[in-house]
Amino acid sequence: MQAKSKAKLYRALYLVVSWITILTLPAIAQPTPVYTFLKKEAAPAGKVYQQQDLFSSEEVLRFKLVLNYKELLKDRGDERSYHKAAVQYQSPTGETVSLNLKVRVRGKYRRDPSVCRFPPLLLNFPKKEVANTAFAGADKLKLVTHCNNDKYVMREYLVYKLYNIVSHISFKVRLCYIEYADVDGGKAVTSNYGFLIEEEKTLAKRVGGTVMPDELLIRMDATENRTMAKLALFQYMIGNTDWSVPYRHNIVLLYLEAYGKPIPVPYDFDYNGIVIPPYAKPPPEVGITTVRQRVFRGYSFPEEVYAELVPFYNNRKEAFYQVYLTNLLIDEKYRKQTLKYLDGFFETINKRKDFERQIVKVGQRNERVNVVVKGLEQ
Repeated sequence: MQAKSKAKLYRALYLVVSWITILTLPAIAQPTPVYTFLKKEAAPAGKVYQQQDLFSSEEVLRFKLVLNYKELLKDRGDERSYHKAAVQYQSPTGETVSLNLKVRVRGKYRRDPSVCRFPPLLLNFPKKEVANTAFAGADKLKLVTHCNNDKYVMREYLVYKLYNIVSHISFKVRLCYIEYADVDGGKAVTSNYGFLIEEEKTLAKRVGGTVMPDELLIRMDATENRTMAKLALFQYMIGNTDWSVPYRHNIVLLYLEAYGKPIPVPYDFDYNGIVIPPYAKPPPEVGITTVRQRVFRGYSFPEEVYAELVPFYNNRKEAFYQVYLTNLLIDEKYRKQTLKYLDGFFETINKRKDFERQIVKVGQRNERVNVVVKGLEQ
């Protein structure tokens, strides 16, 4: 069966299963008239949650987040405070579970109100309270919110899924549908998609490593070169220049004894040619005018590593495309646009001259001339 025919068959099967799932989803629990913070409620019987449950499921996690949104949305400065909040969700057995937590605005660029009407959040759970709940094991979870609308958060979520295909040493994510309700009378503020990101320490524990302190200055060429090469080519594939190893900009370094050298792990995938939010503009230092333009930001790698890269990505091409072919929450125009953008990447890496000119030689130049993006050194 040809690849296109297989893709159509996979998508048709996915659509049938997905619509059956959607039609059988339980309704979101209705808000209670008054929310009482710091009042503990028993976890539902009949379900023992494990820490990995939160990120092992592909189901949309539906919950209500209740707090004083007027206070929260005003608190976007450099010195931000935590705000008391409550999460409510419906358990598999039908009970409404309430959890107390603290919430703080996070991020750098996206907490600017001129960029995002609704900023990204940090959900700080008390460990004792999350035991035997859907958030079991959670401590401080990053929540990527809708910013200005749902379509860009969905696009960024799918980029995390792409990198999960590249490496298991990658951040897991969980798609959510959140009803944001104000504590004053339970009035709904908005309801939108978002996603949770696995914590750094949870990722490190899962893969048997430790997180390296940001204070340790480590150059790109001091990392494990095969992982680094795959990561750099991935960033090129999605049109992302918004990252740096030595400045730890959107990069976490893990030490795994089996590898010897640090393993780089990327995150924060909004500022690139696949997501293309309205605010994404490349820094002038990299020499491009739009994030849709690709430019390789890696260093040079040994010949044997380059020899592995093209077949490595070719072997994952169909899996990359299925991320978009099987998703019901993106529109058809964006799906076609993204697949075409990925086509351009695969055309480049499979033409020897293009690969040499746009990857190998650019990597050599990057190693000789260190381009520093203004602001990263701060």
